[in-house]
Amino acid sequence: MARLTAEERRKQLIGIGLRQLTERPIHELSLDEIGAEAGISRGLLFHYFPSKRDYYTAVVQAAANRLVRQTEPDPAAPPAEQLAQTLEAYLAFVERRRVPYLALFRGAAGGADYVIDIYERTRAVFVDRARRTLGDPGDPRDPRVDLLLHGWFGFVEDTVLAWTATPSIPREELLDILRDSLPALIGGLASVDPS
Repeated sequence: MARLTAEERRKQLIGIGLRQLTERPIHELSLDEIGAEAGISRGLLFHYFPSKRDYYTAVVQAAANRLVRQTEPDPAAPPAEQLAQTLEAYLAFVERRRVPYLALFRGAAGGADYVIDIYERTRAVFVDRARRTLGDPGDPRDPRVDLLLHGWFGFVEDTVLAWTATPSIPREELLDILRDSLPALIGGLASVDPS
């Protein structure tokens, strides 16, 4: 059997961690089990990741990258279609990985700062995508727009998590509600006097 390069070994170890996330939260991953599955000792694992935290951070970042990659809309699609594509892909992602999503992002791994940081950066990707689909929502520096975009994604996330636990309405109706809520929120700014 050919020896793995350092990069291949790192990818293997991260992949094992991602698989184990489907069964337990990040802080419960056993480095001994991960090393054994990879055919290396726990000590050798630290050759590829200087600390347990570095390993956990790499696994969480890989999970976040997967979410971002799998929900990327077609940049050539019209803005409304990009929003629909992102929402459809996000819903599909959470449907397939609800438990690890909850354990990783919503649980923030017991408040670990590295998980919170990755979660916030991942959330910012979705906020930026939503901002792009609005066309021209007014002054891009308007703090009200930014606040509503963050709140909208929180609404999307909570609604998707509730629906994937108990699908109480048809899937297409859920997607319509999520999609239509963004322009409704932003449109409401026009009637609010900022002074």
